[in-house]
Amino acid sequence: MTRRHISLSAVVVMALASVHMPAAAQQLADTAGYRKFRFGSYGEVVAAFKDYGINRFQADGATKERRNTISIPRFTLGFDYKFTPKWILGAEIEFEGGGTGMAVELENSENGEYETEIEKGGEVALEQLHVTRLIVPGFNVRAGHQVVPVGLTNAHHEPVNFFGTTRPESQTSMIPSTWHATGVSVFGTFGRGYGVFDYEAMVVAGLNANGFDRDSWVASGKQGFFEDDNFTSPGYVARLDWRGVPGLRTGVSFYYCRDAGANADKSQTYSSYGRIPVEIFTWDAQYRNRYITARADLTWGHLGNSKAVNERNNRLPGASPYSRLTPVAKNTLSYGAEIGFNFGNVFSIAGCPTFMPFARYEYFNPQKSVAKPYTADRRLEVSKWMVGLNWLPLPNLVVKADYSMRAIGTSKVFGKGDFNSENEFSIGIAYVGWFCKR
Repeated sequence: MTRRHISLSAVVVMALASVHMPAAAQQLADTAGYRKFRFGSYGEVVAAFKDYGINRFQADGATKERRNTISIPRFTLGFDYKFTPKWILGAEIEFEGGGTGMAVELENSENGEYETEIEKGGEVALEQLHVTRLIVPGFNVRAGHQVVPVGLTNAHHEPVNFFGTTRPESQTSMIPSTWHATGVSVFGTFGRGYGVFDYEAMVVAGLNANGFDRDSWVASGKQGFFEDDNFTSPGYVARLDWRGVPGLRTGVSFYYCRDAGANADKSQTYSSYGRIPVEIFTWDAQYRNRYITARADLTWGHLGNSKAVNERNNRLPGASPYSRLTPVAKNTLSYGAEIGFNFGNVFSIAGCPTFMPFARYEYFNPQKSVAKPYTADRRLEVSKWMVGLNWLPLPNLVVKADYSMRAIGTSKVFGKGDFNSENEFSIGIAYVGWFCKR
């Protein structure tokens, strides 16, 4: 179902702990969980009650108003099939926001004009379609469309693996989520005792500079609008996790694309400006014992030649599927930390259902620094607190409630920012599980 191929027993563990092994370790450990075939799903429903309007980019920030929303952020179907115990097919399709009927075409017969037809909002995406060849624990190969394990949320994106009703914004405000791309990867696990490591290295279709914008940096540069992805300048990905201490896993990941401009829809868009390199570095950690679950994450990004992106992107055709909002930042930064307590175990209440109160702080700024002559928009700098409760009536079903407070235009941990704050209360329900295994 996911790139981790989670068995039902592993689902129980991660639902109770909201944490699981890194990709390579779980993939290798879980292949014995079924004989030939399995089919599963995960999904979530969220209702939010907000005190702010939809437009933050006014003099005082978002207008203070009451509005409520309800949505199905994602519903995912997946299956695995073993041709043999060593050759495995994995696939996953995801419906976001109720699905979509949108189509975007680049009409080369009409001077390269964009044509867009929208019937319904949302997205339907083939998140994974790959063939894995298991060789030895230390070295295995996968080819096809797969999740890019950059950052905590991409590497562990199922809804039981984060406390709040929505994915942490420090992990989704600057890079794609869920980030999936087509290419080839090698992965494995090695060591023992205190020296257990898991690694993954990938070559995938790189980001497209056409999609870089003011609000979400390179997140909208993930390809997938068209039938073919540009592979002129691939993306190179590496991730290394260490889990030598019981209950602890910590890891780093790195992404590099030599020239995101070479992956543009039209090859000449940035050709006179030189290369547009992208570098992303992340660190994250998770610790769990019977009393607490704690996580932390950090993401730093650098976009070379951002001035060229700004000069070209705000002049993209109006019919193109990109926002064209500039300036795009040269450097970005985000970080966050959260902790949850297993109520029953902390207070030694026998037979207590799994209630996990939690708190999270995060800071994210997709415009940490902007190349001159442009200036950063401080309304994108956010300091956010969230408190809430996760209740697990079943091991693979979670009911969530949280209250979040965003201070806009500040890096202060406490206090107000320079613009109107944004507060909301949300409730949701999510599940993950395998329905059929044979």
